[in-house]
Amino acid sequence: MTTTARPDAREFEERYRAIAARDTRFDGQFFTAVRSTGIYCRPSCPARTPKPENVTFYLTSAAAHEAGYRACKRCLPEAAPGTPAWDLRHDLAGRAMRLIADGVVDREGTDGLASRLGYSARHVHRLLAAELGAGPLALARAQRAQTARSLVVGTDLPLADVAFAAGFGSIRQFNDTMTEVFAVAPSELRARSRRRARPDRPFRQATDGGHDADVARVRLDLELPVREPFDARGVVAFLAARAVDGVEVADLDGDDVRYARTLRLPHGPGAAEALAGPGVGPGRVAVRLELASAADVSVAVARLRRLLDLDADPAAVDTALADDPALAPLVARTPGLRLPGTVDPHEIVVRAIVGQQISVAAARTHLGRLAAGAGTPYDSAVPGLTRLFPTAAQVAAAAADHLRLPARSVATVVDTARALDDGTLAVGVGDDGEALRAALVARRGIGPWTAAYVAMRVLRDPDSWLDGDVALLAGAAAAGVDLGLPDDAPRTARSRALAARAERWAPWRSYAALHLWRAALPPSMR
Repeated sequence: MTTTARPDAREFEERYRAIAARDTRFDGQFFTAVRSTGIYCRPSCPARTPKPENVTFYLTSAAAHEAGYRACKRCLPEAAPGTPAWDLRHDLAGRAMRLIADGVVDREGTDGLASRLGYSARHVHRLLAAELGAGPLALARAQRAQTARSLVVGTDLPLADVAFAAGFGSIRQFNDTMTEVFAVAPSELRARSRRRARPDRPFRQATDGGHDADVARVRLDLELPVREPFDARGVVAFLAARAVDGVEVADLDGDDVRYARTLRLPHGPGAAEALAGPGVGPGRVAVRLELASAADVSVAVARLRRLLDLDADPAAVDTALADDPALAPLVARTPGLRLPGTVDPHEIVVRAIVGQQISVAAARTHLGRLAAGAGTPYDSAVPGLTRLFPTAAQVAAAAADHLRLPARSVATVVDTARALDDGTLAVGVGDDGEALRAALVARRGIGPWTAAYVAMRVLRDPDSWLDGDVALLAGAAAAGVDLGLPDDAPRTARSRALAARAERWAPWRSYAALHLWRAALPPSMR
């Protein structure tokens, strides 16, 4: 579907109804450009609904920029959550957008992006321009503008530092871009934000050094937008159950939930702490970043958004799954359930292999021992964070000494870690899902369940199904999912029947699996 031309009549009518209703569910999923004013807005903009003949819809803000429109000062479209489309789309455009969000264009240029995608730079540019209305440089520029806006209005970082933190090559480029996109200079944008700023902040603002006085670190407080409903407690509970000591900490006590972890970023190690709940307010997650360089802000934010699934469309997921009478009570019990992603694809591969055929608690113990013995120490201001998760090279060198698993399992961990380290096995957010699964199952000791789990977490594939998972069968039984088989039928037969039943839950089978996993837990743990 192109964004430079008007969509078909049905799509146009659906989007126009959304802007006429000022429906916040579609914020960030498309942008409304108005020819009579020269601005583009989010669908929920409170301004008067423009006439249909003056409206053009775009899938990205970059396409609106390229067409000559500037951002609305009233609805602030750049402050909307992102779109889940790039996770739903398994094509080249979707893969490219995931990589651009992770900062690949800023770090490696358009040639690096094309190399990761397996095409020429010219082909990638041509396809993105046709599909999304803008090429990779324009899309990366739009992301820089969005990052810069959040730093201008949400932090006290000097504007010169904001320019380089957002990825701009010069202060002049930063000023020109911000003025072009937002029709206001960065200094005025900050002044306006101060006049309407909320007085309360979940974290006390800090831009001083790190916990270790000898280590210069940047600390920033940001608020990340998220679509409601948002099951913050559920996603933090999922991560807490799997938290590796020293690498992650979580707190589920009280009304607000907190999760923090160390991060391995392009310019050095760091950490992030996220807080959500009534104390923060609806539609946002408070985040404190602890970075070696402010240049890692956009990458850290993008990875946190993927980890917490902040760009999901909960209304679409919940509506689709609630159509099944067996899942409807689960959806009603937990609206806005999120699919946890990852901040480090290699880490998830190691976690998934270690966790094969053992309990979550046992896997956590093994991984904690591995991290303690091989992870690089890290001194954080966040209590409980003491080290980074080991790199693939560190895992390959230390797994045999620290993992008390069967020899065959340890060999799989070591061999896979070596392949990740030397590039023989490539796993990243821009991968093709089918190719990733095939590459994993081709390795000795890795089966379809592990490959599907890695795709679910790394690619945030919303339609991944873990065939043969025992917990899914238990959850289906607890939820009353009718498989058309007697209760004493062989497990393989019940797994096949459940997989067939799950086809009606596409393209949201990953979310359905999370609901069933939760249903399998004792009521006190749900």
